[in-house]
Amino acid sequence: MICLHRILLSAVVIFAFVSSKALASVLAIDYGTEWIKASLMKPGLPFDVLLNKDSKRKIQASVGWKRDDRLFGSDAFNLAARFPSDSFSSLKYLQGVPFDSNSVAYYTSISTADVVKTTRGTAGVRRPDGTEWSAEELIAMQFAYVKELAEAAAGEKVQDVVVTVPPFYTQFEKDAVVDAIEIAGLRTIALINDGTATAVNYAMTRTFPTPEHHIIYDAGASSIRATVVSFGTAASDSKLSTTKDATQITVLGVGYDRLTGGTELDRRLRDMMVADFQRKHQRDITGDKRGMAKLWKEAQRVKTVLSANAEAMATIESVAFDIDYRSKFTRAAFEEACSDLFSHFAAPIFEALQRSGLDLSNITSIIMTGGSSRVPMLQNAVKAAVGESMLAWNVNADEATVLGAALHGASLSRQFKTKDIRVSDISPYDVQISYTAEAKSAIAKPRTIHTLVFPGGSKLGTRKTLTFKRKEDLTLRLEYKRVPATGFPTELLDVDITGISEAIHNLTEMGAIDPVVKVTAALSESGFVSIPEAVAYGEVKDDSITGKLKGLFGGGASSEQVPLNADGTASTGDAEPAGTSSESSEPASQSEKPKRTGPQTIELKVKPRFPSLAPMSAAEKRKARDRLAEVDYDEKAKQRKEEARNMLESYLYRLRDLLEDRDNENSPFVKCSQESERRALEQKLRDAFAWLQEKADEAETSQLIGKRNELEALERPIVHRYKEIEEFPRALNNSQMWNWSTRLFLTDAKQNLTAEEKGGPPSKYTREELEELENALKEHEKWLNEKVEKQKTVKMNEDPAVESSELRARAKKLEDHLQRLVRRKVPLKKKTTSSSSASGTEGTTSASTASSASETPPRPSDSGHDEL
Repeated sequence: MICLHRILLSAVVIFAFVSSKALASVLAIDYGTEWIKASLMKPGLPFDVLLNKDSKRKIQASVGWKRDDRLFGSDAFNLAARFPSDSFSSLKYLQGVPFDSNSVAYYTSISTADVVKTTRGTAGVRRPDGTEWSAEELIAMQFAYVKELAEAAAGEKVQDVVVTVPPFYTQFEKDAVVDAIEIAGLRTIALINDGTATAVNYAMTRTFPTPEHHIIYDAGASSIRATVVSFGTAASDSKLSTTKDATQITVLGVGYDRLTGGTELDRRLRDMMVADFQRKHQRDITGDKRGMAKLWKEAQRVKTVLSANAEAMATIESVAFDIDYRSKFTRAAFEEACSDLFSHFAAPIFEALQRSGLDLSNITSIIMTGGSSRVPMLQNAVKAAVGESMLAWNVNADEATVLGAALHGASLSRQFKTKDIRVSDISPYDVQISYTAEAKSAIAKPRTIHTLVFPGGSKLGTRKTLTFKRKEDLTLRLEYKRVPATGFPTELLDVDITGISEAIHNLTEMGAIDPVVKVTAALSESGFVSIPEAVAYGEVKDDSITGKLKGLFGGGASSEQVPLNADGTASTGDAEPAGTSSESSEPASQSEKPKRTGPQTIELKVKPRFPSLAPMSAAEKRKARDRLAEVDYDEKAKQRKEEARNMLESYLYRLRDLLEDRDNENSPFVKCSQESERRALEQKLRDAFAWLQEKADEAETSQLIGKRNELEALERPIVHRYKEIEEFPRALNNSQMWNWSTRLFLTDAKQNLTAEEKGGPPSKYTREELEELENALKEHEKWLNEKVEKQKTVKMNEDPAVESSELRARAKKLEDHLQRLVRRKVPLKKKTTSSSSASGTEGTTSASTASSASETPPRPSDSGHDEL
């Protein structure tokens, strides 16, 4: 069933025409609190989950250090039992949150890490050596690790990435995600809500002839999210679409619980173990970081066992104070400790329904996903709230989100053909714009006006234009109407709009009546709120008789509208009034300019500021990238040194084995070496072993390589002799083959030349050319005979009299000389009598036969080389 599902997934992705110069790849990352899943979309690769270095389909969301060695995944997570302050997991809790928020307080209750406040007011961690890292930097390290895996699979650089985020993420948290992506050397295509990504995965292999409403229930490690989604069809207008109709996915409402999830269940079970340990041993283990890290890891294991069994044994060797811990836990006791959470498990479903304006009777199914959806108590709570028949398990609980995100990313790239799936998502928070109204008098009190610009449930990708009657510069504040989560600020952006007075004055001078300020507010596809532009706007009427007549008879402002620049500002050139031609109009004086009419806009300066929790600045991101690059460089340098040391050590042991085999007369090393060479190697080998033992730890990589080069220089002549003994017969055979082929060619060519002199067909070669080739052959044969005779006198442990490479080079010169003649075309035959034609045909046939024989000469017999 799983294999069939993967085949179907692959079938919905059809690759488009891709440039041969660059094959674009799209990486999707589902970054969770406990696990990371990734998928790579690349032409020619199967559409599936990206495997880690251990061929596992998911990666533990952990990074840590074992002294100076940085580790990722399960290696980093398992490190916590030994180095609890150097192993960092569940970093998603710290992603873009204020230091004083509930998220940070909760993180400190589950982690042994030393949490610190950054200069931006967010949270970071401190290692025991005093090094501090922001959450964005640590998460960027994990993204860079995934990027490395993707590039190894793709065989090329990977830059574009889609990352999933919870639907409740604020702009502060999304800023942190994008900052981490940039620090990792990636480029953000989009952020997609995880429930929406799962909906894309669900729609991959399905069609919806009639509209359906489903709830994506995602129970993850840190939180529970419910997303009400409408599935339907829409007419496809995409040229890349493989189907006539597009699938339309529309998010109608979301509900969530930020701090209820699998991690909270782990915390409850760990606290049960802490209480049990302290009751049995009368010792406080909470201050022992290693002990608490061991209990946390065991609690996660026991929770998994209790999901399938009524009871489980917790066993930890030397948990703390040299005490071995062993205790039994039952599912019933565990569920009793979590009984207050039961109402939290199903609450997001009803919250999402309320926001969507639907009820359960409108819902086809509740699609269960997320790792914690396997926990029996959570399943029972949901079944009790909505009925067991509503629950559906028709997507992969672990991988549906990342596969949906990958398909969504591919649909945003022009490199792929995909099933046409359109996504319409929403923002969960009310976003308003606040500003101070212009004072009507000097003594009037300042008045703040609040305008709800994007109510909760607003469609992502929306732009709205706000009109202000202002004559002075304006500052707008974009903010959440209510606090999005405990400890979070509401202020998002302060936007200073300047140049209003001058722009309004200029529009008035142009004849605009009641000019205004128009401000564009945008809610991006990834859920970011911004003010991308602002203009001063005014309508200039044409009061001339011609203008009034045009207005009366539908001359229309559109026909008289002044040309605008591409950026929406008024053209700086003098516009000619529309509807008139330069030939019929009277020329204007040089000091007089034509009057502009119609809509007029002047661009205003827009400068955003961050009044509360600012994202990382460009300078901070550059510094973070440099820090990570330095860590990467040091690690690669260390790897190169380790490789050099391992290669030197293995080489020394191999050389020692060769020298110790000196009594074996059949050993090629002994046969090809002299006693003096072996003594020199032995002495150098002893020195190298002593140096390796004493100084290798502090040595540079170049020194390790140098030591090996010194030994190789002594061994190289011996190895060369052995290789020459193997290569010489083949090289000699090659030389003699070309001697024989040349001799055969000359015999046939001379016969053809003689036939031509007796009136036969023309020969391809002149007598001088054949004599030149024959001289080259004789010279090569003489040189070869001399070298062979000298080589016969050389012993195996002496350097060869002639190198096999020289034999091949000499033979190649003869071969080239021969081939230049062989490849020459047969000259055209002259018209002759029938008798001469017949003889000419015979001669040509003979010449052709000779050429054919020369082009593919048979190999000579080896019988003449027995003495070699």
